[in-house]
Amino acid sequence: SGGHYRPPHCFPRYKSAILVAYRNQEKYLRHLLYYIHPFLQRQQLSYTIYLIQQVGTGSFNRAKLLNVGVREAMKDEEWDCLVLHDIDLVPENDYNLYICDEYYPKHMASALDKFQYTLPYKSFFGGVSALTPEHYMKMNGFPNTYWGDGGENDDIATRIHLAGMKIVRTSPLLGRYRVMDYNEETEIQDPWRRPPSQHNTRKTWKADGMNTLQFRLLSRTKHPLYTKITVD
Repeated sequence: SGGHYRPPHCFPRYKSAILVAYRNQEKYLRHLLYYIHPFLQRQQLSYTIYLIQQVGTGSFNRAKLLNVGVREAMKDEEWDCLVLHDIDLVPENDYNLYICDEYYPKHMASALDKFQYTLPYKSFFGGVSALTPEHYMKMNGFPNTYWGDGGENDDIATRIHLAGMKIVRTSPLLGRYRVMDYNEETEIQDPWRRPPSQHNTRKTWKADGMNTLQFRLLSRTKHPLYTKITVD
């Protein structure tokens, strides 16, 4: 219920919140849920899957939705790890543990089948990443101002460095993901193509993030395999 699981026969060493920004991608959602629950249960984690949905027909804002997800998830539990997960990626290797690195933000989707199991470009931080709540707040979360252009991944990578941290990557042998592709019409630009930066992250990161997050919570409902947070 609500996408929450605790291993019944042992005390879990880690508690991870899985946060997915969502917009009417029903096929992707079913596919992801089908694979991700058994995958996480084999790792004997305590976890909850959160779906954060934006209402209306305006441009999609993945980064801001993830900020909302972090804010709402932290009301439920003191999570050890926040796993930020694109809806169209499925992990292939059980040893790709959905837990955080103790010291630095971790990029998990380090080998995508769409790119012959490499990164689309060197500084890529998209797909699936894992940050502790401390990491997340230290970098002031994600920017709230990226609407539909997909450029937030580079902004986030820059924020990590500006906050005095570095990115660690899961080994490409473990961080293998399959990219689901249903060719559904969506106005989100291709997230794999590196977009031109339109934001001066160095100037904006302290003034655009968790400390300036504003939204209206419309509903919070428990579904059989996930908790859905709907926001305006």
